[in-house]
Amino acid sequence: MSPAGQTRRTRPRDRTGAEARYATVLSALQARGRYGIRLGLGRTRILLEAMGSPQLALRGPLIGGTNGKGSVQAIVAACLAAAGYRVGQTPKPHLVSYRERILVGGRPIAPGDFASLVGEVLAAAERVASRSGPPTEFEVLTVAALTWFARRDVEVAVVEVGLGGRLDATNAWDGGVAAITNVQFDHMAQLGPSLAAIGREKAAIIKRGDLAVTGAEGDGLAAIRRRARRLGVHLEEVAPLAVRRMDRRGLWLHDEVLGDFRLALLGRHQAANAAVALAVLRALGRAGLADVPAAAVRAGCAAVRWPGRLELLRPPMGLAVGLEVVLDGAHNAAGAAALAAALDEIRPSLSPGRPTLLLGMMADKQIDRIVRVLAGSTALGGAHVVTTAVDVPRALAAEVLAMAWGSVASAPAEPVASPEAALRRALDVARAACGPLIVAGSLYLVGEIRGLLLPADRP
Repeated sequence: MSPAGQTRRTRPRDRTGAEARYATVLSALQARGRYGIRLGLGRTRILLEAMGSPQLALRGPLIGGTNGKGSVQAIVAACLAAAGYRVGQTPKPHLVSYRERILVGGRPIAPGDFASLVGEVLAAAERVASRSGPPTEFEVLTVAALTWFARRDVEVAVVEVGLGGRLDATNAWDGGVAAITNVQFDHMAQLGPSLAAIGREKAAIIKRGDLAVTGAEGDGLAAIRRRARRLGVHLEEVAPLAVRRMDRRGLWLHDEVLGDFRLALLGRHQAANAAVALAVLRALGRAGLADVPAAAVRAGCAAVRWPGRLELLRPPMGLAVGLEVVLDGAHNAAGAAALAAALDEIRPSLSPGRPTLLLGMMADKQIDRIVRVLAGSTALGGAHVVTTAVDVPRALAAEVLAMAWGSVASAPAEPVASPEAALRRALDVARAACGPLIVAGSLYLVGEIRGLLLPADRP
């Protein structure tokens, strides 16, 4: 028998074994979700030590903030990549696959590598549990990402904070640059009831010897200033860049050094995120961690992608063929306001028919405020609204969300329990109306819907 023949015969069996291993590790990882949100750095530090302290080999920005930190990490990583750097990223949450949370060179970690790596970290987590308590799912993923970056010789790690900052697992790492996009109300149960309290939690990612950047204002900014001043850290405060114009391809922004340039992200709020991202790149340069020339910044900003965040799709095939679909998390009041403003501005360039809104939210969010903001959008006036709920414990029931919408909007919403059934219903309505479909309210929902619309895009 030829070697080629042997290879063909063994591939299906190998693939089945690899898939089984991946599924087993994923199940073990997800089981750690039962520990819930348990803030604290002790478990992560002990787990990192058990993995050989990979974080010590890594430098780069740690990016926190209520909104926009994902956009900032995407912009920074795109510019670094355009300058030729090998970049690691930890975007969160994932939309379709856990592998999206560990990127090198813009590509998710391969399934086999994910299974081996996470399996190794899970084994270490079992060994240290008697010392620190069982590490959570997020802590395991954080350690796995830092370990992978060190093993893959990442030149710049671009790490996104999970929740808050002070006690977030990512804060066990000091990359030399700390960025805080803004301070808004979210996760008050964990971070505090005021912007000052939330700002203190977020400011704690600034460490002695760092360079720091922020786009925050008001009470949140005051807390960040106090932290930086106490540690003797240089803090660069930035304001949103000037917006020259916006269309369905993104924004044209103006910077004093770059002049006019294009950012391939939608929404005027991205002008603030771009300002923070450019300041992060400057800080990396001052720290001697990366030199990103203006041409690379321009190229990176023009090429950046941030799936599921004001993402405009026109799928060439599949369930939504021929329709325009806008995907955006809009999971808190500030995010909903950014979505509403962006929709109002780009509405003339979208399909002219009545819009359809597919909405799903987590029960621990500011439901009334978010619904009121979205219902007040001119672009969503007269929209047919379908509500649904993803299959996670925190999800708000579709019927309850429909009642919340009906209490502030002129027309009732239609509840459909299953996201897949809700998508089919929303697509039917949008197709009949010849209008766009907007999916919003939760990144969990956006991820599930994106996976249904673009199955070939599953990493």
